[in-house]
Amino acid sequence: MGRLLYDIVDILFSVSMNGQGISRAAQMPPRTEEMYLAQETTAILSLENLENYLSLFGANERNVPLLESELSVALSVRGDDLRITGCDQNVAMAAEVVEKLKSLVLRHAQIDRTTLRYAAALVKEGSLDRLDDIAFEAVAVTHRGKPIRCKTLGQYQYVNAIRTHELTFALGPAGTGKTYLAMALAVVALRNKEIERIVLTRPAVEAGEKLGFLPGDLNQKVDPYLRPLYDALYDMMGPDSYLRLQERGILEVAPLAYMRGRTLSESFIILDEAQNTTPEQMKMFLTRFGAGSRVVVTGDDTQTDLPTGKLSGLLQAVDVLKEIPEIAIVRLTHSDVVRHDLVQTVVKAYESYERDRTGRPAGQ
Repeated sequence: MGRLLYDIVDILFSVSMNGQGISRAAQMPPRTEEMYLAQETTAILSLENLENYLSLFGANERNVPLLESELSVALSVRGDDLRITGCDQNVAMAAEVVEKLKSLVLRHAQIDRTTLRYAAALVKEGSLDRLDDIAFEAVAVTHRGKPIRCKTLGQYQYVNAIRTHELTFALGPAGTGKTYLAMALAVVALRNKEIERIVLTRPAVEAGEKLGFLPGDLNQKVDPYLRPLYDALYDMMGPDSYLRLQERGILEVAPLAYMRGRTLSESFIILDEAQNTTPEQMKMFLTRFGAGSRVVVTGDDTQTDLPTGKLSGLLQAVDVLKEIPEIAIVRLTHSDVVRHDLVQTVVKAYESYERDRTGRPAGQ
């Protein structure tokens, strides 16, 4: 139908222009196969009931603009039918995403904006079926009974790397769940009696501003630097359980400087914000863990707070250890960001800026 209309308009336009002494070729580009392929088409999918539609797109259709912008289509509902309009390829991808998400809803999976956005990214890669791998497996359960699940394939691979390696490095931008997922696995290991204690540490480096001398005893001085770790622990086990475990020495949160001279056996050790370690600190830390321990090192290699010109211990360690098969190195990207939608946009913008400015990916 679209091609027939194009031919009719073409004939009328030619007659009109030739009557005015203007050649058709000068006014209208030749038709190409791409033009025909770009004609809009509409697919109609049955949602079966309003509950499925609400599960997919949320109250007040808040998720509809997200899918429309991700796949360049237009969505509308008539009765129980969802109409998807756009070019053939985009409509096909959107229909595939909707059908996949419908199948997940019928299996009682929770669909949020992160899942929907990630499904759109997967269908462009031709790997939408991988969404099943991350939709149902619970990594851990919070003290409120809420299951913690991976939301992207990058996170799924990260979790599997921690489970199968004694030393794992995770590099990626803010909001990719590096620390949170490592903390969840540490709590699971403790509950399963696979380890005897959890040790959380990070370098005490200000994020671009000098805080001066902080009041209070030593614990009060380092608390501001360790606050993100406390927040994750409270979410996992609740403040009461956290305090009991801390009093018994089963749970330890300390600045990196406290690791020197120690040997940590039967422990789950997490070094957070590792991009702010010096090469000397990183080497010191990596030689601390003993038998039965598991170590996770996380950091954002694009946000180093070290003095200008100072090499990051994280980047050096990844370069030095990259050929050792027993060590896992996982790189998360802006596609794995699971915070607010705008965070992913900000990360992508900075990556593009850094690439245009230096010709290299951010962090290198």
